[in-house]
Amino acid sequence: MFTNKISVLKIVEDTTVDGPGFRTSIYAAGCEHGCKGCHNPESWDISNGKWMDIDEILKIIERNFLAQVSFSGGDPLFQPEAFTELARRIKSETQKNIWCYTGFTFQKILRNPILSAILPYIDVLVDGQFIEKKKVANLPFVGSSNQRIINVKESLKTNKMVEWKNPFLF
Repeated sequence: MFTNKISVLKIVEDTTVDGPGFRTSIYAAGCEHGCKGCHNPESWDISNGKWMDIDEILKIIERNFLAQVSFSGGDPLFQPEAFTELARRIKSETQKNIWCYTGFTFQKILRNPILSAILPYIDVLVDGQFIEKKKVANLPFVGSSNQRIINVKESLKTNKMVEWKNPFLF
């Protein structure tokens, strides 16, 4: 698989649904979780995306210096090396925080050296497959109640899963 190209279904600028504040969301093509009720089933097939160079994606991300970044999909961790490189470049070239949505659990990612390589570069991980029976409308930034919003930096530092706390919710 390419490490300098990503199959991208779409890029949405100035969205507010994939994390707090305005964000540039990169929707990856490719996912094998097959979650029943997925809001984006066209993203499952990696060939539905457009292959984009990381440099091209970075130019889009850098256009709005106030917007943060979210990786979603599909599942970005089905292209782990390329998304790890994109995250590394974002962190080295900008001050943006990165949220990453994946159907893999944090524990499974930690056990896999290829998947876990992205963790030092992302700030928040939203983990777990979407489960239609656990669908919720009142929880921000997740689709089902089993999904967790994880503070990756604190989790890696303390060597235990630490949930992200929204400073704007009391």
